[in-house]
Amino acid sequence: MAIVAAFAVPHPPLIIPAVGRGREKEIQDTIDAYRQVGARIAQLDPQTIVISSPHSVMYRDYIHVSPGASAEGDFGQFGARDAHYAARYDTEFVTALAAAADADGLAAGCDGERDPALDHATMIPLHFIQEAYRKAGREPSYKVVRMGISGLSPADHYRMGTLVQRVASVLGRRCVYVASSDLSHKLAPDGPYGFAPEGPKFDRRVCDDFSAADFLDLLMIDRGFAERAAECGLRSFQIMAGALDQTDVKAELLSYQGPFGVGYGVAAFTPTGEERADPARDFLSAYEDAHRDEMRRRKEAEDPLVRLARLSLETFVRTGERLHADDVPDGLLAQLRKAADGSPAGCFVSLKKDGELRGCIGTIMPTRDTLWAEILGNAVSAGAHDPRFSPVRKGELGELVYDVDVLTPPERIAGPQDLDVHRYGVIVSTDDGRRGLLLPDLDGVDSVEQQVRIAARKGGIDLARDDWHLDRFEVVRHT
Repeated sequence: MAIVAAFAVPHPPLIIPAVGRGREKEIQDTIDAYRQVGARIAQLDPQTIVISSPHSVMYRDYIHVSPGASAEGDFGQFGARDAHYAARYDTEFVTALAAAADADGLAAGCDGERDPALDHATMIPLHFIQEAYRKAGREPSYKVVRMGISGLSPADHYRMGTLVQRVASVLGRRCVYVASSDLSHKLAPDGPYGFAPEGPKFDRRVCDDFSAADFLDLLMIDRGFAERAAECGLRSFQIMAGALDQTDVKAELLSYQGPFGVGYGVAAFTPTGEERADPARDFLSAYEDAHRDEMRRRKEAEDPLVRLARLSLETFVRTGERLHADDVPDGLLAQLRKAADGSPAGCFVSLKKDGELRGCIGTIMPTRDTLWAEILGNAVSAGAHDPRFSPVRKGELGELVYDVDVLTPPERIAGPQDLDVHRYGVIVSTDDGRRGLLLPDLDGVDSVEQQVRIAARKGGIDLARDDWHLDRFEVVRHT
C-alpha cells in the first residue's frame, strides 16, 4: 500500500498559538481533531507527505509542484515572524511526478516557481505533524511534496492524484496525502466575507461527502455554486480523491466548525482494501461519463441565440472562416426569429469551461445590421480575441458553455443608489474615454459596491481620484 492514509484539513492562521494569542481556543474542536491527525501521521511514520495547498503557486492551466531541495516560511504576514517552519522536499518523488504528468499529457510539473517560501496552508498541517513527532519523542524523517491547485477541470485534479498514487507505488514510498483547504468563507453576515446561502449548503455537502467517502460528488459540485460559497480549495480535495483511486477506505469526519464565518472541516481516510482493487470506486470514469451526459443535455437545451454563437465559434476554430448571417441554416434562422426579433442590439458572448471563464467579448451598442450578425461576430471575438486568454483550441470546443446577453441601451444614472447588482449591468466611464463594463447577476459579485469597483478596474479608473460617471443597462440572458 503506497498511500497509507489521507486527510482533509483546514488552515486558519489563528490556530497557530503565536498568531491566535488565545483566540485559537475558540476552535478547540478543530485543534483537537488536528492533533489527532498529527498523531496518526506520526504513528504511520511515512517516508513522504504530499500536501496540496490553494495558497501555493497557482496557475490557470497548470498544476505546480514545488521544486528544489527544501523550503522555509513563517507567519510574518499574520504578525508572528518567529513562528518559523521548514520542509525537506522529496526531490526524487517530484521529478518522477513531473515526468508522469508529462507522459500522461497532464499540464503539471515543477516549472515556474514564483515564490519558494512555504505558504500558511502548508505550514499549518506541518505544525501539527511536527508537534506530534515531538510528543512521540522522535525526529521527523519524512520528506514533503508540495503542490498547488489550478483552474483545470475536476477530472485533471483527480488525475493528478492518481499520478501521486502511481509514483508512490513505483518508488515504493509509504505516503500520506494531506489536502489543505478551508470550506466556505460565507457562513455569517458578521464574518470577514459576509454571508451567502450557498455557504452553509456547501459545507454540509462537503462534510456529507467526507463522511461517506463520496469522492464522485466532490468532483460533481458545480463551480458556480462553489464560487458563490467562496470555498477555498475544493480542488485540493479532488486531488486527494485521486490519490485514493479505486481503493476502499474508512472515512471519518473528525470535526467541523465555523465560528468565524469560515468553515473548518477535518476528515480522515484510511485504506481498508488493496490499492486500486475496487473498480466501483473508479470515480474518474464515473465523473467523465456524468460530465458527458451533462454537456449533452446542456447542448440539447440551448437557446437558439446560444446555438448561433456556438456555430459561429466552432466554424471559425475548425475552418478559419467567419460565418455570416446569410450562412445561417434556415432551420436555426427560423428558431432565432421566434426567440427574438433580430433588431440591432449590443450583446455579449461569454464562454466558460469547467465553470471557469474562458472568454467574454461584447458590444455595448450595436455595430452590425442585425442582432444575429452581432452574435456571430462577438462569438468569434470571445473565443479568439479576448486578450486575457489564449485562443480557443479545437479540442476545447465540446467543453464550452455559452451565454449570450442582449443589452438594452445604456442610461445615465445619478449614482450607485440607482443600481441593482442582479438586475442592472454597469458602465463606469470618464470624459477622457476610459470605460469599464460589468454584466449583471454574475457569480461572486454580490454588491453594487463590488460591481462598480470591478467595472472601474477593468477601465483603468481610480474611483478615489478620477471624475467618473455611471450608466446602467439591462440584459436578456440566453443560455
